[in-house]
Amino acid sequence: MFSYLNRGTQFYRQVAALAAPIVLQNLITSTLAMADTFMVGLLGEQPMAAVALANIPLFMVQMFIFGVQSGATVLFSQYWGRQRTDDIQRVMGVSAWCVGILSLTVALVLWFIPQPFLSLFGKDQALVALAARYGRIAGFSYVLNAFTMVYISAYRAMENPSLGMYILMISMSCNTFLNWVLIFGRLGAPALGVEGAALATLLSRGVEIAVLALHIRFNKFLRLRPGLLLRPGMEMARRFVRYGGPVVCNETMWGLGTGIFPTVMGHMQNSQEILAAYTLAGNVEKICMVVGFGIAATASILIGREIGAGRTQTVQQVGMALSTLAFLCGLAVGCLLVLFAQWIAPLWVFPLFQLSPGASRIAAMMITVSGLMIPIKNFNQAIIVGVLRGGGDVRASTIIDLTPLWLVAIPLTALTGLVLKLDIFWVYLCIPSENIIKFFVGMRRLRSGRWINDVTGTAARE
Repeated sequence: MFSYLNRGTQFYRQVAALAAPIVLQNLITSTLAMADTFMVGLLGEQPMAAVALANIPLFMVQMFIFGVQSGATVLFSQYWGRQRTDDIQRVMGVSAWCVGILSLTVALVLWFIPQPFLSLFGKDQALVALAARYGRIAGFSYVLNAFTMVYISAYRAMENPSLGMYILMISMSCNTFLNWVLIFGRLGAPALGVEGAALATLLSRGVEIAVLALHIRFNKFLRLRPGLLLRPGMEMARRFVRYGGPVVCNETMWGLGTGIFPTVMGHMQNSQEILAAYTLAGNVEKICMVVGFGIAATASILIGREIGAGRTQTVQQVGMALSTLAFLCGLAVGCLLVLFAQWIAPLWVFPLFQLSPGASRIAAMMITVSGLMIPIKNFNQAIIVGVLRGGGDVRASTIIDLTPLWLVAIPLTALTGLVLKLDIFWVYLCIPSENIIKFFVGMRRLRSGRWINDVTGTAARE
């Protein structure tokens, strides 16, 4: 029944070699993000909830950037299979224009009208005012990070994933250190509170860009040609829209949809406790999802490369093996997370973040639900982000990802939280309902084999 898992040690060594730097990169960034949450949490429950509120639109920007990355990877990996590095640079150029325009637009909105904009996501005006102080500075950090992520995604698709690990490790380490300095006023700096956290993020992204510039200047793996980046051409733009556009739409709409969940929470009673708990639980879940994300990214690289090189005979078996591997890893991590939520966190972790008893109870519930759902989330991520996108089946992956979210999870969450005004327990249970539907639909699409497509256009010309 699981004979497709018998792929030999060489295959799993290759998976480990590609996934390990991606997992480590995301583990570092997620762990340091948890440290940031901890430092903001030392200021109190209200500042932590305010940062969570400000991060709702910024998370949507982040998902747009991730969508452009993922859409570009569909092309990157297959062009890499054909060793067409000029086309890879053209895709980088299209991607950079996309992320630059969108991230700058949101940053300017947050700078000029932060309170009216953030009032859309929460009704507590004291919380909104504090969130505005954070958001108007932090918004510009995403402009810088957008270009870094495009460059990293190209290198990752070219089977060089360690670059992102090194660059983001430096950036996030600087962020943590600067948070300590600027939030609390260490080393002679003024104590800026949540504004210090935002400024630390912006400065660390500046360091990130400086490191990136040095790499571009001295690396010999891929010599960038500015003409290809600045003027990628309409043909490549059309190809990106055709094959990457659905992915960008997917992640943007997914980010917008998932942003509705904390928005609903921000309009509930006890929103400060709920948002503080949601921030902590979300950071814990991100740490626990890094293995699944690494396997999904590896699946996209391997499958795209094999299709681009014309080796399509075993691609379906590879997809099934990697999806199953993601599920099994999620099962192990999920069990540990449930134990953490019930026995370790209430005694040792929640007091560190100065959570109130109500917020601690909510956080424990949220982390437990996350632990139970991680195996299914890992499986879905491997199929949607890894297998289907790597295979060029971007339209199906978009439909599978968005339909359950917008037609099931969001209506149920809004109904229970805003109309029926039920307890946060019942509201939060509605959020993962989308993943159960995705699990069965994604499995069926995977088994069909209809997701294997060559998107480079080479076959049509040759």
